[in-house]
Amino acid sequence: MTDRLYFRQLLAGRDFAVGDPVATQMVNFAYLIGDRETGDAVIVDPAYAVRDLLDVLAADGMRLTGVLATHHHPDHVGGEMLGFSLPGIAELLAIEQVPVHVNGAETEWVRRVTGVSGTDLRAHDHDDVLEVGAIPIRLLHTPGHTPGSQCFLVEDKLVSGDTLFLEGCGRTDFPGGDVEEIYRSLQALAGLPGDPVVYPGHQYSAEPSAALSAVKRTNFVYRPRSLDEWKLMFGG
Repeated sequence: MTDRLYFRQLLAGRDFAVGDPVATQMVNFAYLIGDRETGDAVIVDPAYAVRDLLDVLAADGMRLTGVLATHHHPDHVGGEMLGFSLPGIAELLAIEQVPVHVNGAETEWVRRVTGVSGTDLRAHDHDDVLEVGAIPIRLLHTPGHTPGSQCFLVEDKLVSGDTLFLEGCGRTDFPGGDVEEIYRSLQALAGLPGDPVVYPGHQYSAEPSAALSAVKRTNFVYRPRSLDEWKLMFGG
């Protein structure tokens, strides 16, 4: 199956949205995932310059069949942030009408932030599987950063959004954040079988990806051995 997997990690401000000062500052990653044989592909967290992302797909001979959103923050899906209006899924849907796959707990948040219609969104439960061509993507509900944050497991790759970075994890002091929930989500990711490579939502570290085993060994968020230790370290 690996030969069929189409997978690209693109850094905002460098690989797309070049020259955009907000994109350059925020160092978001967007991901393109698809099936090379069928040409079907999805974009994970399109923001800043959606046309650029579509152009990359077209240049690679792929066609967009859907969007996956890790969570509702505007630097991932578009909307108002820090006085800026960021393009995202609303602008993408104006070009290509495709379903946007979100966790059920995030649906209303995404709708309010982006202004898209509820009919544009497809709500999913934990452990749902989305087939892109013949490529299965496992959708993991990982609340804590937001109520409906989700990560995506495809073959040996874990797209972890803002739940888990190579160094640190997502904040819990924004609306909908929860200190206890993100601890449980991080532990659930740590228990995934095998040793998938972690592909985070931002480049907050020197490397853009790393094996989960290395992240568990070096990331300070895995130092606490209990929820009580976690709360002492991170509050809540």
